[in-house]
Amino acid sequence: METQPQQEVPPILQIAWTRFAQLSEVADKRSHTHLRLRRWIASLGVLATLFAILSERLGEGFSPVLTWTLRILLISSPILASLLAAYVSRNFATGDWLVARAGAEEILKEIYAYRTILKNTPTRRKWLEKRLADIQRSVYRGMNGELLMEPYDGILPPPPRFDPGNPEADNGFHDLTGDEYARFRLDDQLAWHEHSVNKKRKQRTRLQILILVSGAMGAALAALGGPLTLWVALAAAFTAAFSGWQELRDLDSVVRNYSKVILELNILSDHWKNLEVEAKNSTEFFKTVRSTEEILWSQNVEYIKAMQKALRDSDLEEEAGLINRVIQEQRDSDQRFRNNIEEAVVDFTKGTMVESEGTLTETYTSALGTLAEEASSDLVQAELAVMKDAVHDAAENIAEKLGMSSALKSINDEFKDVQIDSNTPMNVLNDLMSRYPKTAEVKG
Repeated sequence: METQPQQEVPPILQIAWTRFAQLSEVADKRSHTHLRLRRWIASLGVLATLFAILSERLGEGFSPVLTWTLRILLISSPILASLLAAYVSRNFATGDWLVARAGAEEILKEIYAYRTILKNTPTRRKWLEKRLADIQRSVYRGMNGELLMEPYDGILPPPPRFDPGNPEADNGFHDLTGDEYARFRLDDQLAWHEHSVNKKRKQRTRLQILILVSGAMGAALAALGGPLTLWVALAAAFTAAFSGWQELRDLDSVVRNYSKVILELNILSDHWKNLEVEAKNSTEFFKTVRSTEEILWSQNVEYIKAMQKALRDSDLEEEAGLINRVIQEQRDSDQRFRNNIEEAVVDFTKGTMVESEGTLTETYTSALGTLAEEASSDLVQAELAVMKDAVHDAAENIAEKLGMSSALKSINDEFKDVQIDSNTPMNVLNDLMSRYPKTAEVKG
């Protein structure tokens, strides 16, 4: 057995294993959360059908508490299912955990390249550092700029892929020989895929049996008829839930994909084991590494494509339809309410203006009629006649005053050089007095 050389742990490998562990945790958590929510959605769909049947069958013969409880469950279960479906459709539709898984597997591929093909290359540290940066940026873009990796404080390399308690297991840091790579990487992945494909086959068989049983139960209940007819809906709900789960998991594609990987890895493993000791040179070693990593990476890409297709085919819009319709109806109701308010304000303003116009017109017309009526009365006519005479007399008085003013001005011009005092001759004073204009005003 080959012994692992004792080497100082390179910091770049510690960083690489940490990033691998972080992305792997992100992928596992998101994947488990998604599957758990999808199970709840499927279960609530079945429960909604069950509550509807029980509510119909129990009728009025049971306690009010039980009846009301069933009604509440009947109403709440589809609403809760729609809420969960809307949440999953918004936050998990892109399958971002698949992007994180792809990033983790690519880092793992580069780690093994660093420890094998590049182990004698002086620039491998810079090369791995650049590859880590490129992979993380790619994952960040693939997750729509929402890559949140929690700090990792666990064992490096992370279990369960690596067993720190086994001295013969890969410690994850030393450079690998050909036999070590074949044992730690090639044979390990071969065993993992064999175990996984058997597990997937059992899951697929179990789902197929459940689908067939629920379908057969529905057909049997429909054939029996009578009071059992209602339970056909429950059997159909189970069939739909199992079929949806099978479509989501896409186990047929996964089994075929894993089977192909097992075939190719078996061929590589057989080839390496068949080589003589002297034939296990660097050329064969590097060829085995490249072939193994290409097979594993191709399998990872095919798996991601299959899962993304399954997510697209398993659309949650129908399940989320209730909540989406409620939200849309609420928006439409708000818009209608705002429009009604605007129309009410406009109609009220328009009505008020028309009413005001009518009132003002009536007031104006009434005022004109009143004036015309009053103007034609004997009293007003007499008052107008008196006003006319007063105006005429005032005009004559003004004219008279204007004439006197003119005469006074003429006298002033004529006698402006005459000195009026005690020495003025009497005949001049008499002439002046005789020329002064007379008025009708009473003196004194």
